Order: sequence, then structure tokens, then C-alpha cells
Amino acid sequence: MKANPYKAYEQTSVTTATPGELTLMLYNGCLKFIRFGKAAISENDMEAKNTNLQKAQRIIHELMVTLNMDVPIAKDMLRMYDYIHRRLIEANVKSDLEILNEVEELVTGFRDTWKQVLQITKQQTRRQAGQA
Repeated sequence: MKANPYKAYEQTSVTTATPGELTLMLYNGCLKFIRFGKAAISENDMEAKNTNLQKAQRIIHELMVTLNMDVPIAKDMLRMYDYIHRRLIEANVKSDLEILNEVEELVTGFRDTWKQVLQITKQQTRRQAGQA
């Protein structure tokens, strides 16, 4: 069996990523599966819809269970993740593109905010390293 260089790169990316980068990967994966689920609904492929939306649900669940509840904003994030999770289930049951558009927008907001946090943190770390 021939080795897949993309799979090897992907595996290395995951194993060498920081916790912050892993969270970003989770958001991106969730968005990918929501989009696949939307496409499957449009193509009337209920098996693919179910598979992809369940993957998105598992990612949101993972984000929920890994929240640091000692951080004040975590309780608000948990409520939002719970809402997204319930809406994903509802969208899957009803094959509802409107709900998926809403959820995609929410997850995109989380992802974009998280990306900004990572960029700011990197800049601060570089500045601190330059002062040391």
C-alpha cells in the first residue's frame, strides 16, 4: 500500500499543533462537515447528510467538554456550544438548510474570533521574546 503524503502531513500537523491551533482545526473541521451536510441535503443524500452532521455534532461536543470552566467566559461559551449542538441535531432531523446556515454563521464567528486571539497571542509572545 502506497503512503499518502497528504495524510502524513495532516497527521504531523495535528501532533505538532498547539492547543490553540487544535481548537482552530476543530472549528474548521466543524465548518467543513456543516458544508458537506448542506451539500448532501441539496443532493438528497440522507446518509451523507447524517454522517457529516454527526461529525459536526461530535466536534461541538468536544469543544464543550474541553472548555476550561475556571475562565469566566467559559459558561457563556458552553451555552452557545450547547445551542449549536441542539440546532445541529434539529437540522439533521429536519434536513433544514436554514438552521445549518444559522449554525455555520455562529461557528464561523467563533472560528474568526479564535483566529484573531491566536494572532494577538503570537504577536505578544514575539514581543516578549524580543524583550527577554
